[in-house]
Amino acid sequence: MTRRYDFETLVNRFDTGSFKYDQMIKWNKMAREKKIIPLSVADMEFKTPPAIVEALKTYVEEHVLGYTGPTKEYNTSVVSWMKRRHNWEIREKSIVGTPGVVGAFYMAVSAFTKPEEGVIVLSPVYYPFYSAVEKNGRTLVKSSLKDVEGRYRIDYDDLREKARDPRNTMLLFCSPHNPVGRVWEKEELEKVAEICEENNLLVVSDEIHFDLVMPGHEHTVFASLNDWTRENTITLTAPSKTFNLAGMHTSNVIICNREYKKRFLEEMSKTAVMNLNALGYVACRAAYDESEAWLEALIEVIYENHLLVKEHMAKHHPQIKVYDLEGTYLQWLDLRSLGLSKDQLEKLLHKEALVFLDEGYFFGEEGEGYERINIACPKPVLKEALNRMTEAINSVKI
Repeated sequence: MTRRYDFETLVNRFDTGSFKYDQMIKWNKMAREKKIIPLSVADMEFKTPPAIVEALKTYVEEHVLGYTGPTKEYNTSVVSWMKRRHNWEIREKSIVGTPGVVGAFYMAVSAFTKPEEGVIVLSPVYYPFYSAVEKNGRTLVKSSLKDVEGRYRIDYDDLREKARDPRNTMLLFCSPHNPVGRVWEKEELEKVAEICEENNLLVVSDEIHFDLVMPGHEHTVFASLNDWTRENTITLTAPSKTFNLAGMHTSNVIICNREYKKRFLEEMSKTAVMNLNALGYVACRAAYDESEAWLEALIEVIYENHLLVKEHMAKHHPQIKVYDLEGTYLQWLDLRSLGLSKDQLEKLLHKEALVFLDEGYFFGEEGEGYERINIACPKPVLKEALNRMTEAINSVKI
């Protein structure tokens, strides 16, 4: 298939300070010699969208890189994106810029809960959720997702029981869910909202992957469900996953409740965060205003890569469960049928296959025996990794 955009060129990221490359080399120095591509940390192996590149070039040539804040045009761009892509109407004054989503939910936990209060998470889940709770001196309360006929579901009875405990005051929510790839249906979100409203739980909803939704699925912003969710949800958004702009350190926290916004800004002031990256504002505007067609093409590539993983495993390892990818570009695999401990599985991949993914146990004990593959990469890279996995797995006597 001929595409307008380049999703095939592999950019050399060795010795550039890329976190996931440096981490891979710590795991196995052979990876550098063999030029292995890690499929772990959630950033893409695709070239930056051309409109963003051009906007950054122009800005650097024509502007001064001094202290910079959001312009009227920037806020308008963010508001327009939320309306166009998510049918979510927000006001400019509800936008709070932060250097990243992870830092934002750390600040939210600190701002809106008290020491030792409980914060509920739906596990397995993105591992900074755990540290955001524990490093703030709060109590981590896990409600495990249930695998129902190959699709993860929320255990509403368990969630309701934990929400009823007055010591638990916040739900730290992931939508779409990382790592299991679920795009929660509106009815599912409404059940969660009902539980939270009944028990006065504040919801901090990490929706950083909300633009990356696969065909046949539709994302609903949690805060958009009703009047209660609008006033009792802190929504975390960013262009960083959608357009691979994590290095720009530019995120948009949407807080419709004026009192909650005030408290969040007070928490931010403790960190001395006053301005974001000048280039981040430029990149975000170019992403939202000029790169929507690139995103549509990207989603096609991600979905094709998902199907590639499914076909490969069905052919070579039918005992390995490949979960349907509904959202994100992070493929969740169940390798427990191999009968390996988490340490044995990690050794098999890192030492023998030279495949570097995110180990399932990173996301909690519910993830032991699973792997998360970042499939946002050129197809030859993914094929090579899958073939190396097959060779290593076939060497295991099950």
